[in-house]
Amino acid sequence: MRDFLSRTLWPLIALGALTPIYLGMMAGHGVLAFNISYLGLALCIALIERAMPHEKLWLANDGQMGPDLAHTVLSKGIAQVIVTVIVFMGIAEWLKPNGGPLWPETWPLLAQIALGLVVVEAGLYWKHRLAHEWPWLWRFHAVHHSVTRLWFFNTGRFHVVDTATGLLVGMPVLLLLGAPQPVLLMVSAVTAVIGMLTHCNIEMRCGPLNYVFNTPELHRWHHSKVLDEGNRNYGENLMLFDMIFGTYINPPRRPPAGIGIDAPMPPDFLGQLKAPFTRAPL
Repeated sequence: MRDFLSRTLWPLIALGALTPIYLGMMAGHGVLAFNISYLGLALCIALIERAMPHEKLWLANDGQMGPDLAHTVLSKGIAQVIVTVIVFMGIAEWLKPNGGPLWPETWPLLAQIALGLVVVEAGLYWKHRLAHEWPWLWRFHAVHHSVTRLWFFNTGRFHVVDTATGLLVGMPVLLLLGAPQPVLLMVSAVTAVIGMLTHCNIEMRCGPLNYVFNTPELHRWHHSKVLDEGNRNYGENLMLFDMIFGTYINPPRRPPAGIGIDAPMPPDFLGQLKAPFTRAPL
């Protein structure tokens, strides 16, 4: 049974979270459906992490729940406000290109959502990759990589500058192409759901899905201290651009349990916010 669950949990949880968001959106309650579903997703993953963890060592308290929560509230809160304002206060319509949208609005909605994910992924991939390759961007991204365990609670542990630069390369492109509100909302929802799944401490074997989506199996390699492993698997939702540009990795062995960065990160939230602006090695 455990083996069966490890092979089916990823698609079951992902569909279980995204389906009510999609249905709620079609009924005109997209934001409400998203918040309820996202909280339900967090509770579900929290319970399963205790029942069948990938790493038992990661169940131990690392003393970072306070900073993790503060980063999540600040970064994800700002992101949700921006998405809500854009999608539901008319800004999306105002930014549509003159002479009609460039977006294929006649396509089936699911096909439009798939296209939206690919378009957004192009920007997110390169932003993430540059955050590893450009030292001044890495200093902000290091806050996320300083975690010593992966679990659902530190999914949103991103420096606010890191989050802001990510927002600049994703949603604005869809807006300028004239993507409709349902596409904007569902692309944001998919990103949020897959983001929590990639960081979960649940034993999952995703098989062929590893060649399409970012999964926990792949993302654990991305948090490795070994540079040839950690500087791989940059995809946010999809592995398409990792495949194209040769940064995909999924070795047939267990990812390292010892993750993080070599330099010390301040243990408190304010210290972590200030760290990228100091001379401290990161």
